[in-house]
Amino acid sequence: MLATWRLKMSGTILPNTPIAVDCWQIRKCSHIRLFFLSHMHSDHTMGLSSTWRKTLYCSPVTAKVLTHKLQVKSTWINPLEVGVCHMLPLDDCGIETVAVTLIDANHCPGSVMFLFEGYFGTVLHTGDFRYDPVMLAYPPLRNLKIDVLYLDNTNCDPDQRLPSREEATKQIKELIEKYPYHDIVIGLYSIGKESLLVELAKVFQSWIVVSPQRLELLTLLEIEDVFSALDGDGRIRVVDHAEVNYSNLKKWNTVHPTIAILPTSQKLKVWHKDIHVVPYSDHSSYDELIAFVSRLKPLSIIPVVKAKQCLSLLRPYLSSEKARPCVKIPDSVKYSMKSQLNSRNVKIHKVSNRPIPRGVEFEPTETNLQSIADPNQTGENLERTLKSLKQMIHTKDEYNIDPCSTNLNYGRAPVPLTESTVLVSDTNDDPLSSSTSDISELSKNELEMPSAISFPKDLNLSVISESSGFCEETSQICSLDVNCSLSHTSLSVLPCKKRKKRSSQVKRYFKRFPL
Repeated sequence: MLATWRLKMSGTILPNTPIAVDCWQIRKCSHIRLFFLSHMHSDHTMGLSSTWRKTLYCSPVTAKVLTHKLQVKSTWINPLEVGVCHMLPLDDCGIETVAVTLIDANHCPGSVMFLFEGYFGTVLHTGDFRYDPVMLAYPPLRNLKIDVLYLDNTNCDPDQRLPSREEATKQIKELIEKYPYHDIVIGLYSIGKESLLVELAKVFQSWIVVSPQRLELLTLLEIEDVFSALDGDGRIRVVDHAEVNYSNLKKWNTVHPTIAILPTSQKLKVWHKDIHVVPYSDHSSYDELIAFVSRLKPLSIIPVVKAKQCLSLLRPYLSSEKARPCVKIPDSVKYSMKSQLNSRNVKIHKVSNRPIPRGVEFEPTETNLQSIADPNQTGENLERTLKSLKQMIHTKDEYNIDPCSTNLNYGRAPVPLTESTVLVSDTNDDPLSSSTSDISELSKNELEMPSAISFPKDLNLSVISESSGFCEETSQICSLDVNCSLSHTSLSVLPCKKRKKRSSQVKRYFKRFPL
């Protein structure tokens, strides 16, 4: 049996925002602050596991299943009540917020659509959904202007006509009635179509046999008690969708006459006469998609399934109004996105146990600063030297700014945004914008303590590392030169050379600077 699959997007990152839906790739979402999970189907949880350590938002039912199936700690799960508008912060200080409303997606237990309203406009992300006219008859979608619609277009094919779920359920009932003495195997995914199973149990007065794992999940979802984990309790049995294949059908029929039913809208090629595909779908049909879009009239559509013909089919039903101009990200949100990007890209270097030749050992204390200066210096010259050295030690403080401060002219964001986020802003006046080279140099100067300290030339100082005179294997001479602006620390370290004996040059140096 072969299936034709359509390529789905691996989650969605809303442009110009720190918001992601069903996207769990940390590298791709390094600037994201708010993570949302629409439902618990495996194609929407790729990358989400028990090691997840970021706060995510979902429906209360999905929160239960997420903890049960993937063992994600409840500390990181924030369930939001369906049908209620929630205000969530987009930055570190609560200046900018987003209004989020969860809407029942009519797909599987816990599945929801997300309605986002903020500085970026109004965005509706359907996740996976099956359209029902009730969705647009009541708030929050009634008479609402949608700027961007992320649409589940799984069945956006005019040549594929799907029945309603009620009609598909009727077809399955008629099929089972044709085989009154056969066992019935139904292939399903881990969650979804529970209402179909309950209907079949009531009609045929039979327990629905499931695996112990599925029974545990059904109990968690509080589905009606029509299921059993004991073989032989009923003639209708549920297995995983992938288990319905030629070899298993042959094996099952050697034990007892058996037929298999696959309730799905996927286009399948069946290689066994006892496998029956019924177009029961939890995704909107083509006609339902047209009805949904024509009534909602969004300004633009982004399909979640990459189908070329979808946009051309739905374009006539879009709003005639012009789309919103480019979105400018508020400074507080921009800074928060950059801060999260920086905190998640800190490189940790393994420190070698092998001793490394060092230059001047420098500690930021008053005593050590005075010992470095020329003892011949007195008065204002010595004080000026000590003040310059202290200022150089704390140079990095000028880059630490309050993310909530309105005066950003004295700080610089540590790392630029990735290309996955499009920024529309005035880079000429933006104090947060900076080149990658500057940031790399800044990070290097902040994280590494200089091995030699430089001075203005008029001080006429020279310093020799302690290892240069006493280590037979290595010696190091450091020449010190300070840039008076203190914006960068320039180091000049002569390479180490192996010497068995002291050279005449070193002897002359010792005569000039006796210990």
